[in-house]
Amino acid sequence: MGNDAIRRLSTAASSGEHSACPTPAIQTPFGCSMNENLQPQSIGGDRAPRAATSAPHVDPAAALLFVINAGAGALDLDAKRAVIEAALAAHGRKGELLSCEPDDLARVASAAAATAVARGTAVVAVGGDGSLSTVAQAAHEAGCPMGVIPYGTFNYFARTHGIPTEPAAAAHYLMDARPTPVQVGAINDRVFLVNASMGAYPELLQDREAWKARFGRSRWVAFVAACATLLRAQRRLRLHVETASAVRDVQTLTLFVCNNWLQLQQFGAEPEDTLAGTPGDGSLAALMLRPIGTLSMLGLMVHGAMGRLGEAAGVDSFEFKHMVVRPRLAPGHSEVTVAFDGEVARMRAPIDIRVLDKPLYVLQAPGAAATASAPEAKT
Repeated sequence: MGNDAIRRLSTAASSGEHSACPTPAIQTPFGCSMNENLQPQSIGGDRAPRAATSAPHVDPAAALLFVINAGAGALDLDAKRAVIEAALAAHGRKGELLSCEPDDLARVASAAAATAVARGTAVVAVGGDGSLSTVAQAAHEAGCPMGVIPYGTFNYFARTHGIPTEPAAAAHYLMDARPTPVQVGAINDRVFLVNASMGAYPELLQDREAWKARFGRSRWVAFVAACATLLRAQRRLRLHVETASAVRDVQTLTLFVCNNWLQLQQFGAEPEDTLAGTPGDGSLAALMLRPIGTLSMLGLMVHGAMGRLGEAAGVDSFEFKHMVVRPRLAPGHSEVTVAFDGEVARMRAPIDIRVLDKPLYVLQAPGAAATASAPEAKT
């Protein structure tokens, strides 16, 4: 593993208390709108049945494999290890701790997922939504279950699936959890858990990291950074968008695709129920933001901050299961900047976004459900 720290643990039972206390997050205000020319179009089965798969087995005697992003969250690496060790000891379980820097996360996660399949165990992602997404990519490809110990700012994935957002509680929770199928999306060949986007939103994420480096990691810092980015966002995307029901030629500041009902609920931008299932459980939701002036943008941000984005003029949302996006690019260019679960990358056009037939198996307690609710309006 190179410079990755690996620790093998065989622990005895001890006692400990834990509690889950998900809290609402301050949301980045943004929305969508577009000029469209609708025509009948079929690009594949929006209503195609999901492939039947059986849940992978987890041997309780096998060591769980913890992939720790050493750069995620406010706590240091020793504190994260202590949380995991305490939970293992309390439940008489074994574990291997694989810690790495962000640049090595994909490689370590892929190796851990392959080992998990061979041993009949699970890989556990320790970090924020971006880290979870990287581990999910490896777990989904390998076919092994994935556990979650969240250390992020918003922790949408954990909150939506009823996983405690306090790390110690989450570590205890997964010890008795079982693999449960959850929906994942894909943008080209990249799995995403929460959202994927093009346009102003990837720029927003890059700016937010710069603000965090300067002012610290907090939801308020993320919120203010988002406002600053959106107020100066003027670059238009010209997109040809195809779904199973329509073709749209659009001009937009951002295309945002959501696989997480909680995030949509907190924006107040849930699309009308036009497909079977809901975003994150049967479909994806798309939001677009029309290029607008500064005053209109301020109004839009107010609606977003109050969780009433769907009421703002110029915001459009719709559901889909498969969408192909063909951006109009400058001559000689074939790639576009995209974001997925907080990570930013370049991808070759066209951009294919879809609900994957194969689910991701996440360690959840029997009967677990999302415990978070939409936030109250913020003033």
